[in-house]
Amino acid sequence: METAFLFIFVFGFLFLGVPIAVSLGLSAVLYIALFSHDSMSSVAVQLFNASQNFTLLAIPFFILASSFMSTGGVARRIIRFSIATVGSIRGGLAIAAVFACMMFAALSGSSPATVVAIGTIAIAGMRQAGYTKDFAAGVIANAGTLGILIPPSIVMVVYAAATNVSVGRMFLAGVIPGILAGLMLMTAIYIMARVKNLPAQPWPGFKEIWGALAEAAVGLFLMVIILGGIYGGIFTPTEAAAVAAVYACLIALFVYRDMGPLTGIAWIEESDGALGLTGFKSYLYSIVAAFAVSGLLAAFEVTASFWTLWFWVVVAAVMVAYPMLRAGLSPAQLPETYARGAAAWGRNLGVIVLKFFPALFHADTKKVFSDSAKTTIMLMFIIVNALLFAHTLTAEQIPQVITDWMVEAGFNWFTFLIAVNILLLIGGQFMEPSGLLLIVAPVVFPIGMELGVDPIHLGIIMVVNMEIGMITPPIGLNLFVTSGITGMSLVQVVKAAAPFVLVLLLFLVLVTYVPILSTWLPYSLMGPEIVIQ
Repeated sequence: METAFLFIFVFGFLFLGVPIAVSLGLSAVLYIALFSHDSMSSVAVQLFNASQNFTLLAIPFFILASSFMSTGGVARRIIRFSIATVGSIRGGLAIAAVFACMMFAALSGSSPATVVAIGTIAIAGMRQAGYTKDFAAGVIANAGTLGILIPPSIVMVVYAAATNVSVGRMFLAGVIPGILAGLMLMTAIYIMARVKNLPAQPWPGFKEIWGALAEAAVGLFLMVIILGGIYGGIFTPTEAAAVAAVYACLIALFVYRDMGPLTGIAWIEESDGALGLTGFKSYLYSIVAAFAVSGLLAAFEVTASFWTLWFWVVVAAVMVAYPMLRAGLSPAQLPETYARGAAAWGRNLGVIVLKFFPALFHADTKKVFSDSAKTTIMLMFIIVNALLFAHTLTAEQIPQVITDWMVEAGFNWFTFLIAVNILLLIGGQFMEPSGLLLIVAPVVFPIGMELGVDPIHLGIIMVVNMEIGMITPPIGLNLFVTSGITGMSLVQVVKAAAPFVLVLLLFLVLVTYVPILSTWLPYSLMGPEIVIQ
């Protein structure tokens, strides 16, 4: 009976409008003070332990990387590439919006950031092409949820911290479900486009596709850094998050130059001429090609390092081949081409060195750091209090009591997953994903292990439920974000998103009862997750 007071405290505070973090922490403290045999000193110990959790350190870095990516014009370039790739299909702009959300999700790890970054541009583009505002808003609100399913995902990091499973396995487990969810949304859009006779963009040609890919490649390379670095054994997920934040900062300030003191300064000026542009690209492509070839050779253990003879052979080959074959220059023009290209590179590198420290203290950079800090503090405050609440549950052996009851009641893994989905779908309507996950995971995780549910599979199920919770009223965060960027009322956004929510519900059923979708890739590459009770 005393256990019921813990949940009465939580829901009572939430009903009174107390913030979720305070509700969780205060409920745990009151329960310990009034009913538990646990010492009040355990509160301080748990708060300290939560703040020292190494896995959670990845969250602020991923948030910072997401902020730079959202501000630095990466979204605009991703959308251009998406439209060039799939825009010529019936309903292509909407399909391109989903494709763009999938790619941006692989950079940000945040659902609201994906909605804001992609939706701000894509919704306006769809409206100009003749799509209704409701349809465009519904597409973005739902596609934005992929931000927490496609790795890297902040919610996956939270689940890993709450249950002590591998972040790396969780990231890999989200790849196939994330792609499948995107394809299901695209298929639904295509069917609706055929029924409603929605427009298709003209075929842009391979030149536009290549140009769009080349422009977006620097930003998209962040995926390679994060996932390649983790699974290549170069760094841990937390270190990958830190590297991602630094990389996102550098490309936003110095490569794309959409913010900071270099805004408006082009890499190539008119005075460089055609030869200068060709020489500039020759240097760039030769270095990129050399690193790519050396990386492949190192991956297949042909060479042990990048700086081998092969590297310089590729550099020399591209330096000669590109200007002659691509630009049609004669051998006599090569020296001038190289000289002008070197001058362009020297000018740009000089500007970067000169503006490096001013860029780090620029108003745009300060705003990104400030916004990221606010988001981090809010999220970490929720997480720390939720972990204190989870500790109280564990100390009072509430999960064990529930496990024994469910086993005695005849629950098996099939019916257990139904109960988990119902619980999370209802809870997701009222609570922020990280807070809800930290409350529910410590309770359902040991039950799932007792009934033979795979821990990684269970994590993906919970993340998908969190996705759906972000687009269901009354607290669906994506609904509010979409409402903010479109000017539509919350009721209008809910109606617009409803048809696509049905697609995600069907996807939830597939993920729940086809566990190989979640487990095949991580266990093929990293082996099974070992849970120590």
